[in-house]
Amino acid sequence: MKPGDPAAVEQLFDSVASRYDQLNDLLSLGLHRQWKRQLQCFLRPAAGETWLDLCCGTGDLALELARRVRPAGSVLGLDAAAAPLELARQRQRRQPWLNVAFQQGDALATGLPDASADGIVMAYGLRNLKDPAAGLVEMARLLKPGRRAGVLDFNRLTTSGPAASFQRFYLRRLVVPVASAAGLKEEYAYLEESLKRFPDGSAQERMALESGFSQARHHTLVAGQMGMLLLER
Repeated sequence: MKPGDPAAVEQLFDSVASRYDQLNDLLSLGLHRQWKRQLQCFLRPAAGETWLDLCCGTGDLALELARRVRPAGSVLGLDAAAAPLELARQRQRRQPWLNVAFQQGDALATGLPDASADGIVMAYGLRNLKDPAAGLVEMARLLKPGRRAGVLDFNRLTTSGPAASFQRFYLRRLVVPVASAAGLKEEYAYLEESLKRFPDGSAQERMALESGFSQARHHTLVAGQMGMLLLER
């Protein structure tokens, strides 16, 4: 699978949708939920605000945002793949009091109005876009001036050392074998390849500033394994 190929990425997430949350919980020991909560704590979504979750997957982050902005706020989750969105909608139907909607679409060309969001999140999506810089441009276009956005993803480690060695070990000796047992070897082997073309933290900061954000700060989590890009319009 070629990293950044939109059709291939969509097919990948359609194929893993039914087991995606279970594998995420297993492979991160449930910590991905804590990292998403940390992202929200930095961004401080407030009641009454309108938020976007781009590359929303099965909707866990969008639903949590909807809890934070209720009762008058709203959340739109957008993803290119249909199967994860159907699971997200099933989750939403079990919590009808949450004002969240899910829509299929392209994070590079959402078709949504300029400056229409009080906040935007993207978890494990920027790395999979055909053009991550264009994804940041679209985020800046959608965000209201003075408001906040955040990106959570794997951190690309460009230097050798214990952290980089552990990341390779984790991806090759844990992620791929576990995914193989679930019949998803090729889908998860893609993860390491996608990191090779993903900008590191400093490059992400520069890209964000060039995209129209006034502030961009990249933080690392879990001894450098994950990255959080915090943005302000």
